[in-house]
Amino acid sequence: MAKNLLGKYVWLVETIYNAGHITFEEINQKWLDDDMDVEPIPLRTFHKWRIAAEEMFGLVIDCERKGGYHYYIGNAREVENGGLRSWLLSTISVSNLLLDSQQLKDRILLEDIPSGVKYLPMIIEAMKTNNVIRITYQSYWREESHTFNVHPLCVKLFKQRWYMVALSPYYNKVMIYSLDRIYGLWKQKDKFKMPEDFEPSVFFQDCYGVIAGTKRKTETVIIKVSAGQANYIRSLKLHSSQDEVERNDEYSIFTYRLRPEFDFIIELLSNGEDVEVLEPFWLRKEIGGIIKRMWNKYKE
Repeated sequence: MAKNLLGKYVWLVETIYNAGHITFEEINQKWLDDDMDVEPIPLRTFHKWRIAAEEMFGLVIDCERKGGYHYYIGNAREVENGGLRSWLLSTISVSNLLLDSQQLKDRILLEDIPSGVKYLPMIIEAMKTNNVIRITYQSYWREESHTFNVHPLCVKLFKQRWYMVALSPYYNKVMIYSLDRIYGLWKQKDKFKMPEDFEPSVFFQDCYGVIAGTKRKTETVIIKVSAGQANYIRSLKLHSSQDEVERNDEYSIFTYRLRPEFDFIIELLSNGEDVEVLEPFWLRKEIGGIIKRMWNKYKE
């Protein structure tokens, strides 16, 4: 297990969260069972870690005094609902686990993250102070790069790529930039005012991925999924609005409330013949057209 201080904070949060309610004595026993140290945790040290973990992860570690002092996560629902806290805890926990498993480095295979992540700290720093940034950017669809100023509003991680949502003063609208297409970034002295009507969660509301800010309306999408593939979709939802309305031995019916943009269409197509769009009709027709054009390319 991780010996660094941050790792100990994460271990403490995970131990309390997984137990639901747990006494200090039980926490110490788990500490010794996990071989994290040869000595029990002093009570004073435990409270230092508890306070530090609360401040770092925005958690509330409460104590129920009835029947002995039992500790629990007071705002566990916020962790369960996902978001930054949940992602941060999960990421640090996995990182600590990997650091403590160096002897298995050849047996733990990871996916590469595009190089654009190197600009993430600079963007976040500019977001903290509302500083304008200047970037050299080349989109996937253009052969030349351009340098211009933007106002960084938020960042989003999607399918191993980081994206920046920023206001473009030139176009006077909010645009999305992939960090791995940024070839230079400089923090400017000029400040910008965060738009009062911009909320990141609302901006991406009803979106599948990072395509947002379009005129496409939110609507109900109904898909029919083979029984085998439904197990995957059931365990890892395509979208937070996913609802399984029918299930039998042969297939399941799932419904979604979202804006079916191109990235969602690609995701549906990636499931091959195991997924069939039932509604809306225009989406069924559009996907059918894509499949037909693909067939024309492969048929002899």
